[in-house]
Amino acid sequence: MDNALQFIPILVVGFTASLGFTPLARQIAFRWGVVAIPAQRNIHTDHKPLMGGLAIFAAFALSLLLFSPPRHVVELGAILLGASLLAITGLVDDRYGLGIRIRLMVMALAALVVMAAGIHISLFKTLWLDGPLTILWVLTLTNATNFMDNMDGLTAGMSSIAGFFFLLIAWTQGLTLVTALAAALLGSAVGFLIYNFNPSSIFMGDMGALPLGFVLSVLGIKLTFQTQPPDVTWMVPLLVLALPLFDICLVVLTRLMEGRSPGQGGKDHTSHRLMSIGFNQRLTLLLLYGSAMLFGTIGLIVSAAEPTIAFRVGIAGLVMLAGLFALMLWVRRRYQGIR
Repeated sequence: MDNALQFIPILVVGFTASLGFTPLARQIAFRWGVVAIPAQRNIHTDHKPLMGGLAIFAAFALSLLLFSPPRHVVELGAILLGASLLAITGLVDDRYGLGIRIRLMVMALAALVVMAAGIHISLFKTLWLDGPLTILWVLTLTNATNFMDNMDGLTAGMSSIAGFFFLLIAWTQGLTLVTALAAALLGSAVGFLIYNFNPSSIFMGDMGALPLGFVLSVLGIKLTFQTQPPDVTWMVPLLVLALPLFDICLVVLTRLMEGRSPGQGGKDHTSHRLMSIGFNQRLTLLLLYGSAMLFGTIGLIVSAAEPTIAFRVGIAGLVMLAGLFALMLWVRRRYQGIR
């Protein structure tokens, strides 16, 4: 098989395995009592099994173990180990509940695992500065993906869209490891989304959201370019991952402004604000999908266009995000009655 197309079996196996594993995970969740109970801050009104993450992670790992490029065995092993730590932590949190400090510690440990394999941000070219920045990036994306798991199909769909754009960009740049990781994530997330789209029959829980966010953060770190200069390329992962980054910044700032802890739950996410205007769940979901696709497309243009044009397009995308951020702050005041 052409090496340029080696991601295809990874994508197919990830999708097929996730599609087949999800009903099994649903049965296990009910048997073990790992279910989401309706609460005031939740949208769903009935008990939902929470172990969809088992199907996602198992499909993701299986597709990579079967078809991943052998020359990347060290990095791949570190990524799978870090994702495994987060999947186990997520399962325990879904079943028994863990404090945010424990979750943050495991996220930091997962970041250190991949750093030990040489996967880290190289902005300052010194590990004393790039190391803490890498940990901060991993913690931010992992938490952001978990934060977005507040509506049927939202995290699975967002991860699928981001995975698609990472796959496309990495494939055009000849990045075999990033292409393989993105294909595995895309396949496993879409396979699960079949069951998770509104109205869903199963949730992924922290067991799915934490590893997905971790892998997305690694994809952003590993994305490199042959021709584009650094003053352009830094915008690409921010644009591809605009939706989760936008949401976590919006939520954290809102909670701090309102005198609440950033870790406290509430109906202050982007999805909740759109629903407060009058959109139903499906329309809200489609609007968020469309936003993710728009900014992913902008990221793709930035990765391929002539540097001067790419820089202008990227900055325009970031300015658009800033405008939407201000709009969502206004929606909080106008439609949710928060002063």
